[in-house]
Amino acid sequence: MVRLVEHKQGTENIAIERLPLPGRVYLPLSQHLGKACSPLVKIGEMVDLGQEIAATQAHVTSPIHASLSGKVSSICDWPHPLLGRCKAIVIESDNTDNARDSLNRARDEISGLTGGQIRDIVYAAGIVGMGGAAFPTQIKLNPPKPVDSLIINAAECEPYLTGDYRLMIEKTAEIISGIEVIAKCLGVKNVYIAIEDNKPEAIKKFIVHSPQSIVKILKSQYPQGGEKQLIKNVLNREVPQGKLPFDVGVVVQNVATVFAVYEAIYLNKPLYERVVTVTGSCLSNPKNLLARLGTPIKELIDFCGPLKEEPAKIIIGGPMMGVAQYTQDVPVIKSTTGIILLNRREAGILQEESCIRCGACVRDCPAGLMPCLINLASEKEMWQQANSYHALDCIECGLCNYVCPANRRLTQSIKRAKLEVVK
Repeated sequence: MVRLVEHKQGTENIAIERLPLPGRVYLPLSQHLGKACSPLVKIGEMVDLGQEIAATQAHVTSPIHASLSGKVSSICDWPHPLLGRCKAIVIESDNTDNARDSLNRARDEISGLTGGQIRDIVYAAGIVGMGGAAFPTQIKLNPPKPVDSLIINAAECEPYLTGDYRLMIEKTAEIISGIEVIAKCLGVKNVYIAIEDNKPEAIKKFIVHSPQSIVKILKSQYPQGGEKQLIKNVLNREVPQGKLPFDVGVVVQNVATVFAVYEAIYLNKPLYERVVTVTGSCLSNPKNLLARLGTPIKELIDFCGPLKEEPAKIIIGGPMMGVAQYTQDVPVIKSTTGIILLNRREAGILQEESCIRCGACVRDCPAGLMPCLINLASEKEMWQQANSYHALDCIECGLCNYVCPANRRLTQSIKRAKLEVVK
């Protein structure tokens, strides 16, 4: 692991602010790991806030809900922050923000929920992992093997991002209620809240308000928030190559996901908005914004303006694992943690040179891989060889690129190898 320059000072002390309602949203039918959804609405149909508008019968999937009340004006191909383009449902706001009738659940009703009922509510609310992975949460809450521990991932180790930190400070009680629900669903009593030591206010809040959980204070280093790294540092358990956390008796949930579970269980609220960190040296007023899903990122950028200078690169996610965008028309989706605007100096593309066999990428790889060898196999399109080097175990953290003195594009070549291996 490596200590990175954090760049969090621009937003870490700024309270979450609600973005004004957009006039139109573009809701991609693929916002999660697994099968894309199919529309449940037709062009011209009026929908309410929170209404289910897309779903599928696949096992690994998550339904999508209207983030505005209004009219379905189109179902068309639209820019997507991860896929390039994807079919999306376009909703024109009617400016009323009418929601379907939904009553908050009483505490005694919640205390009587079974694990199966909790998973059904989480599925119906369309909740996925909100730290970036977007794996459907109801599946994670139903591990195929017994587990004895729940780790809440409050590390937020990527530079620039502070949305989880602000949630922990401003919504402590709600997050703790969400943790209790998840622990009940999994049937575990061992709960650990893993927070990096650069989040002092969040640490204080959880120590005071969460006596039933163990707050684990971890060093601020990257990629501390990786599931396998977190399990090793919190419980000293090693997840073997090719295995998953439940194989060592653990489930890990991101803190923003826990908050979404709280809202689904207590408020009967589907996932139709999320906190997004909008930051970077090009912005005059970086903020943490509560934005409706489907809002074009241009509206978030404009709200944090004016621009000090034109960005040379716009990244969705963190600078290490995020994806550079080709247009500001791409919408906020369930996995959008941040929008980072970098200037020409920060975004400069370094000249790639020959590998000098220094071993830096091997030494610092958190997954214990040999990125230089996977890169070599990928360049020569030797996909089986790349597979023999365990390319599929790469967590795409970008650390090998960061430490490489030759500026090799190791992560990109490993990503390609992974795509070719699974074909």
